[in-house]
Amino acid sequence: MSPTAPQRDIPVYDLVGVGFGPSNLALAIAVQEHNDDTPANPVTAVFFERQASFGWHRGMLLEDATMQVSFLKDLVTLRNPASRYSFLCYLQDRGRLIDFINHKTFFPLRVEFHDYLEWAAARVGDVVHYGSEVTEVVPVIRDGVIEAFDVLARGADGLVTACRARNLVVATGLRPILPSGVELGERVWHSRDLLTNIGRVEKADRFVVVGAGQSAAEITAFLHEKFPTAEVCGVFSRYGYSPADDSSFANRIFDPAAVDDYFDAPAEVKTMLMNYHSNTNYSVVDNDLIEDLYRRVYRERVGGVSRLRLLNMSRLASAQEQGDQVSVDIEMLTTSELTTLDADVLICATGYAPVDPFPLLGDVADRCERDEFGRPLVDRDYRIRTDATMAAGIYLQGGTEHTHGITASLLSTSAVRSGDILASITAPARTTLGVS
Repeated sequence: MSPTAPQRDIPVYDLVGVGFGPSNLALAIAVQEHNDDTPANPVTAVFFERQASFGWHRGMLLEDATMQVSFLKDLVTLRNPASRYSFLCYLQDRGRLIDFINHKTFFPLRVEFHDYLEWAAARVGDVVHYGSEVTEVVPVIRDGVIEAFDVLARGADGLVTACRARNLVVATGLRPILPSGVELGERVWHSRDLLTNIGRVEKADRFVVVGAGQSAAEITAFLHEKFPTAEVCGVFSRYGYSPADDSSFANRIFDPAAVDDYFDAPAEVKTMLMNYHSNTNYSVVDNDLIEDLYRRVYRERVGGVSRLRLLNMSRLASAQEQGDQVSVDIEMLTTSELTTLDADVLICATGYAPVDPFPLLGDVADRCERDEFGRPLVDRDYRIRTDATMAAGIYLQGGTEHTHGITASLLSTSAVRSGDILASITAPARTTLGVS
């Protein structure tokens, strides 16, 4: 990499955020509260979000779906219980605080929590550039040391915005996973696009839903209700849907203190913890929904007409769009027998994976340390480890499950994580760079 000449005509920020989902929204609020409390030592920040407005899993905002995390694990409460950006303050502002209390639940509707996130995002909207996608990160080098990054973001109008970052916080979310050999199409969807696409389906004879987790079960129930004459086939490799372990002791794996335990643990203990507690989050379903689906199956057996078919111990072998249908091959795992189903839509509720941060970083990635699997080595404060020539900081919000545990991409510790990152950025050793 050759030295980059300083560009004096672009704005310089202490922190530039890539992406503006809940994680960087929590960070923006932490910055705002820091600046309110210490106006003599403010942190300057700006965020770029490629979506035209704030949105979080809009395609799965089903009318009756509830959150699987307590409202107290909102954007701020675990970091600052007195924050004016809390879910309770949102309820008061919306005139529903007493009604919510009388509801006697820790788990609000998903559409309500999304409205809370939009409410909070609007209150820090002056630091966000929506409709702007970061396309390049260029190192600013002085005497062989990377002291900052020039961040280039392209807007929907094609114009490029440039700014300089003393620290970069990457929160680019998750990418959808599809079964091997399956491609998205007019009639092949990922669960993230359910509500975006379902409006164009006026009538259907059969849906196939692949997946064993909460989203798959919710979609199966939703389609079964919305299309009262259609057959809905749920496909999963287990014998039945597995219930999520949301018991009080198991939920300690989501505590902020559990991040310390996981981070400090040897590799074999990290693996053990993930194996023990994966059933708190991965490929599991709320027990109430499992029982509801079973009641539906049984009720239909009594009535003699079965529209809800659960194809257990099975997997999606292939899918091919053919005109106004998709031909789906289902393999029975115990016998290897193939069954072909002609469906109107195939929906893959097959999860997500973290976005690799290195392609975005370009040449800067060469100075980042990686483990034997090519994943970034990340310190406890979520800063990527780099060689000694990197003075500027790169922080990750998400993609740190291998170092920080199961909450890496979940809401549970977003408030505390944003505080950890801000504390690292404002630490005296990190605020002495002479970048102009």
